[in-house]
Amino acid sequence: MSNTWRTAWHGQEIVVYRDEVEVDRVHASQIEKVVFVYEGSGDSPGDLRYAIVETADDCLIFPAETGFAGRVNFERVDYWAGRGCVYWVHHSRAPLPMRLRRGRWWMRLSSGPAFGRLPRAEIAPLMDHWPLEGPQTWDQRKWRRIERSRPFGGRSDAGNDSKHDDPDHRQRRA
Repeated sequence: MSNTWRTAWHGQEIVVYRDEVEVDRVHASQIEKVVFVYEGSGDSPGDLRYAIVETADDCLIFPAETGFAGRVNFERVDYWAGRGCVYWVHHSRAPLPMRLRRGRWWMRLSSGPAFGRLPRAEIAPLMDHWPLEGPQTWDQRKWRRIERSRPFGGRSDAGNDSKHDDPDHRQRRA
């Protein structure tokens, strides 16, 4: 029997439900960073595999089936744009500890890690090495993709730092 997951806004909190029973909640003001882990180009909602939400003490993992991405990308868009805390990373560059990989996730027989709340100290050191793109909302990401597809759109001008928009850009270490 499979569980039905969903998230919903209740005031300023995002509440997580499993089979219509509340299992967790996080106040939006406590969220320091949202990282969307995607496959493919990350250009469509179907490319999103999971999200990691960082608070001061914890990291919450939201699989795609929870609908968390919709709460951030398509609801209260101005709030998230103003916060500047939404980032993106390709799944091949975002390794998680083996124990968080649900079932045969690594063989693509499941969609990704299960929902969970973990101590930030366990996940944050890994995330520090991920080549994050952003901060950018879904709309900002879409418009940057459109801009890059135009002739001469990939060129860097004074106000555009294109290395942060390129998912294949590798930061060089000194």
